[in-house]
Amino acid sequence: MPTGGRSTLTQFLIEERRRHPDATGDLNALITDVSLACKAIARKVAYGALADVLGSAGTDNVQGEDQKTLDVLANDMFLRASEWGGHVAGMLSEEMEAHYALPPQHPRGKYLLLFDPLDGSSNIDVNVSVGSIFSVLRAQTPGEDPQPEDFLQPGSTQVCAGYAIYGPSTMLVLTLGRGTHAFTLDPQLGEWVLSHRDLQVPEKTREFAINASNSRFWEPAVKRYVDECTAGKAGPRGHDFNMRWIASLVAETHRILMRGGVFLYPRDTKDPTRAGRLRLLYEACPISFLIEQAGGRASTGRSRLMDVKPEGLHQRIGFVFGSSEEVARIEKYHAEEPGQSYDSPLFGKRGLFAANA
Repeated sequence: MPTGGRSTLTQFLIEERRRHPDATGDLNALITDVSLACKAIARKVAYGALADVLGSAGTDNVQGEDQKTLDVLANDMFLRASEWGGHVAGMLSEEMEAHYALPPQHPRGKYLLLFDPLDGSSNIDVNVSVGSIFSVLRAQTPGEDPQPEDFLQPGSTQVCAGYAIYGPSTMLVLTLGRGTHAFTLDPQLGEWVLSHRDLQVPEKTREFAINASNSRFWEPAVKRYVDECTAGKAGPRGHDFNMRWIASLVAETHRILMRGGVFLYPRDTKDPTRAGRLRLLYEACPISFLIEQAGGRASTGRSRLMDVKPEGLHQRIGFVFGSSEEVARIEKYHAEEPGQSYDSPLFGKRGLFAANA
């Protein structure tokens, strides 16, 4: 067997479908379309400057962020790969203000596809790992064009979620609600090959990831948690912790799935109009599904993230996920959080509404 006895993505999907005799195969076909888009994006990323795809596209996305050339290309690849097959009724992308209406000549399916076509694109010009994130929901009215509110489903309703990571090797990490599994792209065969079955996030960890440059804006519970970790063996945790920060959600998630850890991009006071930084529907929800299916925990910092009822297509939210014991500890600290301040041994008394915040 050319894959050394390992299942390909196609074989894996067929085996999963056999568990559900009433399945039509539409979900398998949609995942195959998405995996093709990821292959095409991986090829563009691999060529980098040689393909003239680096740098800014000279436009902003709906969040007012500078779009990279590859953001635009990756978004188009997702749309072109998925719009024609009759498996989706509509799509939602980070790079588009409104949901995407399928061209009239294409049939409408029974799923909704939501995606961040190129997560971490600010790193692309310096050759740091980036990726694509996607989520699949059931359409509220199969066979018809969806309404914007049809996309506003909590993460617990997802039928599939995954990401591709474009790093030293290209990998596709996927859940259909029965564990989290990773496939490595064999560049000679052009096939996704199952390389890591049933990934598990360790319950305990001594590694955390957070953007420390925002520390002056953190809520007391987050500051307490980080202070305790950085205090090391002499502190209340009694252990030394390592801190990581890649600024690519896919890369952070992949590290945690492979060896454990906890990731924090919490709500803070930097911009009081936002409840967080990461997007709920096409970043936080799919990553939460993957993490929970791998035995980890995903939270807003206060409660389970996949129970949140979305209010907007591009809604942002605070996000904490990873090893279950650490996420539970952070939730506990928020529950114990004093109303006004936390006395930090490193930064003194910090209030949520301090004048210098």
